[in-house]
Amino acid sequence: MPVQTLPACDALTRLADFDTIIDARTEDEYALDHVPGAINWPTLDNAERITIGTMYKQVNAFEAKKRGAALSARNIAAHIERDVLDKPRQWKPLVYCWRGGNRSGALATILGAIGFHVTLIEGGYKAWRAALVDDIPRLAQRLHYRVVCGPTGSGKTRLLHALATQGAQVLDLEALANHRSSVLGHIPGVEQPSQKRFDSLIWDALRQLDPARPVYVESESKKVGNVRVPDALIDAMRQSPCIDLQLSDAERVALLLEDYDFFVTDSEHFCRRLEALTELRGKAVVGGWIDRVQQGQTPDVVLELLTQHYDPMYAQSIERNFSQFGQALPCQLPNRSPQSLAEAARQLMASEAVATTA
Repeated sequence: MPVQTLPACDALTRLADFDTIIDARTEDEYALDHVPGAINWPTLDNAERITIGTMYKQVNAFEAKKRGAALSARNIAAHIERDVLDKPRQWKPLVYCWRGGNRSGALATILGAIGFHVTLIEGGYKAWRAALVDDIPRLAQRLHYRVVCGPTGSGKTRLLHALATQGAQVLDLEALANHRSSVLGHIPGVEQPSQKRFDSLIWDALRQLDPARPVYVESESKKVGNVRVPDALIDAMRQSPCIDLQLSDAERVALLLEDYDFFVTDSEHFCRRLEALTELRGKAVVGGWIDRVQQGQTPDVVLELLTQHYDPMYAQSIERNFSQFGQALPCQLPNRSPQSLAEAARQLMASEAVATTA
């Protein structure tokens, strides 16, 4: 069966047409980023790719190709024995590698020779990535957002979860970024995705959202930890209607101590993170916070972090960046309980429904 090719820009809208999406690149390339839903069948694994690349440089291309063909044939045979023997004739895979060349071509040719309907992404992952980046502005601009604003610890993420539980459309950028934003937002033991992977996760989330319904999103800055939110999405968010979420200082401290419990159980880690604020707050202030954390006064330090550091910065940033914050819909939580958040979500969705039918 002849192998078909598909331009990357068309693949963006046709992923559902294929039974399996196969990434023929190495494990490391796949981990850095891949087409949503793709599985990894390396034609050459990490070590083998390095070996063949070295042969190209130190011996010659002909010898490298012979050795590469032997390794590729062995790996492809293993993939077929493990994952293909039970596939029906109607199975339709979509295959790609870095540039749509030797690695995906070899796998696609063999699958096609068996009799499967195989399609290659023209230009491989490189072309896919370019098409995806170009498509994000279109997806971001077709949606209308409700931006959940509120000072640190007010429960913005918890409110998003409550909204999602009640069926609202939610875009949780912090969940996609594996980071809680801010200097202290790194989650111990959890790595952030690469920028390419973050872009892919955002694209995949945006394409599944219904333009006819609002999308609730948190008032993030341009960066969430080490990854950057696409400009088109940030711009659309900053021009959108806002919700002003408020919670008392005592409840905010309690909420943060729950959400950042690792700072409570590992005070040394908390102190190391506080050191990152030295340039902004000065050695004396940060040193005082560290001393008090070591004395078991973490709740008091968290309160000062909120009122002296985060709240002033938040107030300046939100007024400067979100053009409709002055007309924000107020949302005052009586406490941080799940019941309060669920009720707030219910009221927000009800008010949205009234506004839509008015």
